[in-house]
Amino acid sequence: MHQVDHEFEKACEALRRGDVIIYPTETLYAIGCDAFCAEAAARVYAFKKRSHAKPLPVLIGDASQLSQVTDWHSEDLEKLARRFWPGPLSVIVPAREGLPREVQDAEGTTSVRVTPHPVAARLSRELGRPLVATSANLSGEPSVARPDALSKALCQSVSYVFRSEPWPGGGEPSTVIAFAEPGVLVLHREGAISKAALEAEGFVIQTV
Repeated sequence: MHQVDHEFEKACEALRRGDVIIYPTETLYAIGCDAFCAEAAARVYAFKKRSHAKPLPVLIGDASQLSQVTDWHSEDLEKLARRFWPGPLSVIVPAREGLPREVQDAEGTTSVRVTPHPVAARLSRELGRPLVATSANLSGEPSVARPDALSKALCQSVSYVFRSEPWPGGGEPSTVIAFAEPGVLVLHREGAISKAALEAEGFVIQTV
């Protein structure tokens, strides 16, 4: 068995047990779990020392999994998905019933993206569920794109760390947007996808 396949097996076993793992995404290393496992999501908060006022974002392996996260649809969402997914664009949408509170804000919305990273996408597809995906660092500390830069304390807290390549691409985190009205997006965080790139698709961009 190749090393990367061995790591996939170990990581999937941990996810199915309801454990927390560290794994690479297209931008940075993420700490996460099965997004439907509320107990594991609560441990992510504890391990990161993250405020519960900040809901945990999720990622999926392909667009067909979006229905697990939200029942909401719009032409603007479909347009963004065709242009930027898979990719580092997180969209804030109404959470589907049954999604744990840990991945929702007070208004009942959640942040989701389709990852292009082969490791993160395969983990989500093989688990058959969305994954919690927040940066693998203690809150307030720098984000990490190389395994040797991961916090030792954080690595010791989780059940498994996926260290094989391909590593994260580094650079900016995902861009986060919400939908205001048809043709209008609210930019919550400008990251790997620029405001100009969104405007180039014909959207009016509001900032917060």
